[in-house]
Amino acid sequence: MKALPGVLVAGGAALLALGLHTLVPVVPLLTASVLLGMVTGQLPAFQRLAGGVLKPGLGLSAKRFMRIGIVLLGLKLSLVDIAGLGWVTLATTVAIVVITFFTTLWLGKAIGLAGPEPLLIATGFSICGASAIGAMSGVVKAKDEEQATPIALVTLCGTLAIFVLPALRGPLGLTDEQFGHWVGASVHDVGQVVATAQIAGTSALAVAVVVKLTRVVLLAPMVAAAATIERRRLETVSVGAGGGADGTATARPPIVPLFVAGFIAAVLIRTLLPVPEVVLDVADAAQTALLAMALFALGAAIRVRTLVTTGWRALVVGLGSWLLIAVLALGAVHLS
Repeated sequence: MKALPGVLVAGGAALLALGLHTLVPVVPLLTASVLLGMVTGQLPAFQRLAGGVLKPGLGLSAKRFMRIGIVLLGLKLSLVDIAGLGWVTLATTVAIVVITFFTTLWLGKAIGLAGPEPLLIATGFSICGASAIGAMSGVVKAKDEEQATPIALVTLCGTLAIFVLPALRGPLGLTDEQFGHWVGASVHDVGQVVATAQIAGTSALAVAVVVKLTRVVLLAPMVAAAATIERRRLETVSVGAGGGADGTATARPPIVPLFVAGFIAAVLIRTLLPVPEVVLDVADAAQTALLAMALFALGAAIRVRTLVTTGWRALVVGLGSWLLIAVLALGAVHLS
């Protein structure tokens, strides 16, 4: 019951975000949820409530609801549809994700970002935005404030992409299908992909969504790899220090986190079984609602003043990663 007030606030915020998306369809629902959280999180009165009565519910929304939403996201993915892209598109999509991830991670560390920020920014920009950041945060035990800057950056760049990429479509001479491929391979959040690609019509949107969901599939191995690395690091720390601070063994994350296993299971179910359309519709609605609540809670942890005064390094990394993935994706379009 302690979590109820915060959950109700997050749920109300998700409904407000839905209303904003309905009034202004170009703004994706999940992006609206993050932005609403960011705005609300700057209010002193809300900050006091968020640190008190709302804290358990907002924490539940940011962590548990995020993980359940990611599991349900797997029901959007059919390996058959992904295979239909062809081996060249599949290979270039995987290469874009891997190159963007490791380049962003290297740049973040080189420029002096601390803690898990380089990893979270690399995950969000290369795979699937704020949802990927939330998934990776669960593995490396990142605090809400450590997720704040990466989420703000991926939301900023993804929102800019909705307006920037369509403006470049004509000068670059891209066909509808090429534009959809470019959007799917370079824009971060699924909702942002839909908002950007639909401008060029249904054929562009179909290509964009399948390419984007191919990137989402890579969330599972990336998170599993990070969990393995974190497990080995903690084993090394535990051996070197003789266990935890109280002499007990240091807790280690599972090699494959439970929600990642659930995500993989959902993908296999969608691929191998004839899932009724009504089940997919209900799962899609639940997934959207849960992620909207989670992203509001995470957005509410962002402090714009701190971001502006201390986040210039992260801004450089985020903008650099955005430019890199856009250029790589454009190259892939011309190879396919």
